[in-house]
Amino acid sequence: MTAAKHRTGLYPGTFDPVTNGHLDIIRRAATLVDKLVIGVAINRDKGPLFTLEERTAMIEAQTAPISRETGAEIVAEPFENLLIHFAEQVGAQVIIRGLRAVSDFEYEFQMVGMNRAMNDKVETLFLMADAHHQAIASKLVKEIARLGGDVSNFVPAEIEARLLDRLGR
Repeated sequence: MTAAKHRTGLYPGTFDPVTNGHLDIIRRAATLVDKLVIGVAINRDKGPLFTLEERTAMIEAQTAPISRETGAEIVAEPFENLLIHFAEQVGAQVIIRGLRAVSDFEYEFQMVGMNRAMNDKVETLFLMADAHHQAIASKLVKEIARLGGDVSNFVPAEIEARLLDRLGR
């Protein structure tokens, strides 16, 4: 009898801020792996609203209940290198990506090809966004909040409070 294989997944993104859509993907991914690393991308080009430390802390706070619920170990770790190199660094066998629309797939399809060319031992798993979350994008959430709209259906209450505070509302 062989020992059970430990499965590590990696779910990367900027998470600026983490949304209900992200949390849905995290919850579902956590049922598929033993350990889920949430890779918080530094990505200076996007000019994030929240610092790396704030984004990491928000993810840790929001994923703690998911970890208890699913039994998966969930950790948030910042990264700035190539995604495939980060996957190797954390020992991930699978990269988890959420899809909302066909345009997401086209971009992700190219990324999978490049990642597989660099390391064909790391698989990519696509999870379709739940119908209730398909329109949610961090960029749009920030814009709605900036213009005085209600974002309570798109982010957890704690994230909404931090977002409104950051925007001076």
